Amino acid sequence: MSTFHGLEMARQALATQQAALYTTGHNIANANTEGYSRQRVNFETLSAFPAASRNRPQIPGQMGTGVEAGSVQRIRNQFLDNQFRGENSTSGYWSTRAEALSRMESLLNEPSDAGLSKTMDQFWQSLQDLAVNPENSGARSVVLERAHAVADTFNYMSESLTNIRTDLQKQIDVTVKDANTLIDGINELNKQIKHLETHGYSANDLYDRRDMLIDNLSEIVSIDVSYDKSHLPPNKQGDGVATINLVNEAGTSIMDTPLIDGVSGVAQAFDEPNYETAEGLLAVTNLTIGGTKVDILATEGSLKGLVDAFGYVDESGEVVGDYPEMLRNLDKMAYAFATAFNAQHQAGKIGDENGAAFFTEFGTEEDAYIGAAGAISVLLEDGSQIATSTTGDSGNGDNASMLADVFNKSDATLDGASIKKYYESLIGDLGVTAEHANRMTENTNTLLGQVQNQRLAVSSVSLDEEMSNMIKFQHAYSAAARSMTAMDEMLDRIINSMGLVGR
Repeated sequence: MSTFHGLEMARQALATQQAALYTTGHNIANANTEGYSRQRVNFETLSAFPAASRNRPQIPGQMGTGVEAGSVQRIRNQFLDNQFRGENSTSGYWSTRAEALSRMESLLNEPSDAGLSKTMDQFWQSLQDLAVNPENSGARSVVLERAHAVADTFNYMSESLTNIRTDLQKQIDVTVKDANTLIDGINELNKQIKHLETHGYSANDLYDRRDMLIDNLSEIVSIDVSYDKSHLPPNKQGDGVATINLVNEAGTSIMDTPLIDGVSGVAQAFDEPNYETAEGLLAVTNLTIGGTKVDILATEGSLKGLVDAFGYVDESGEVVGDYPEMLRNLDKMAYAFATAFNAQHQAGKIGDENGAAFFTEFGTEEDAYIGAAGAISVLLEDGSQIATSTTGDSGNGDNASMLADVFNKSDATLDGASIKKYYESLIGDLGVTAEHANRMTENTNTLLGQVQNQRLAVSSVSLDEEMSNMIKFQHAYSAAARSMTAMDEMLDRIINSMGLVGR
């Protein structure tokens, strides 16, 4: 062993403890940085002296040669990452759908004094009052005003639902662009990581940035992430490049090729969503990646939640979705109401003449109901045109009473339900669906929070722990410095004090 080996061993200890202090300082500096994973220096014992060989010095055993900083390791649990991303996709879907249903509930505003149900009740009551006083011009005016209120409410609800669908369509377009931005970012980071790992570095901070982008992508669609070595021989401490597949709820890939191929560096992007008009409604026909159709409804995530709310064309050509179904049901309800009310009003008499159509007249073809809620209006110009009588006698109010009964009569267009019962059923079904979405949102957010807390327990920076480490490394650094001083004093004795006897 060299005479100066003690100095070298102390120098190695100083450098290693210094590296540990630098890493601790880096952790403390990023204690509040989103997505940052704490790092640690792995100490490794240097090879002992002498090495095993035939001509080794004859000494009683090996002697240690000190310590070195083997690697700077990022503390991360890949199992928890995969679990978090799975829950994040589910949470993204239910949160998005619950928000869309909440907007629908706020719009319908039931039960309340301003909803359609209350407006129809007021119209029904005005008809009852008119049946008692058919010659009262004031009662006729009230009926006409209440009828306008019902038609206006139908129009407002149809227009507002359509406007919200327009917002949802824009959200779908923006979400697809966000997904493409994340895909490009992950692929670019893969290339940077591959370049650094090839030169022997572990790109810990780039790994954190990539994991953040992958987490954000998992909220939009369901993904499966695997890691491949970036080069041969592999960097043992490096994470490698990430390969991402688009998967269904069972975790099976729904594409023949990866969304991001980390090994080849090839990434695919979503094309612009395809829309077409069916049943009078604009709806998503399909989503494609590189021109290849992707069954986005087989995945989870916010993109599926938006498509489910906005509406899509299924295999039978029917538009399916929360908002299209509500619009379709309102159209059927407005169509059935206007048709039945007109028929009864035209059966009544004003003097010797039959009554005219009260509301907008719709056709009798199979799809005549489409757009009825937005198109319904009152055709009568004043209350004197209301046919309250069945005999033509101005004092007869039997037809007004029959007009009020229209609300409670079964209608084939509404599957045998009455106007009032049908609307109550719509509101009830919406409440159940929204409650289920809210419950699932709460449940998935709870699970997501638990997994996130577990991830943070592993990866986040604890200032108390880092302060303890700082004190530990500082004391070790001081001890290494004292060791170097001791070695220096020994060498000083040998160099400057030996060989002076007899002078």
